Amino acid sequence: MPRYVIERAIPAIGSAEREALRAAAQQSNGVLAAMKAEHKNIQWEHSYVAGDKTFCIYLSDNEALIHEHAQRSGFPATQVTEVRKMIDPVTAEG
Repeated sequence: MPRYVIERAIPAIGSAEREALRAAAQQSNGVLAAMKAEHKNIQWEHSYVAGDKTFCIYLSDNEALIHEHAQRSGFPATQVTEVRKMIDPVTAEG
């Protein structure tokens, strides 16, 4: 299943309290559960919070499901990029 990086511009997210982040995660999870019940294949792996943005890593059958989740959850998908390859320190080894 394709992996995507979703950049979300969310003002002040970097200074959000833990309870606000928990509420956001719960909202997202609720939408994901509803989509799963509709047999839509999309999964949230994790997110990074940085300044006024989050960078979310999702698995999804297609980009359209990413945008549907964004619309239904109320969290913008400012930029969606499909991950083509991954590299890490082990990539350097022969």
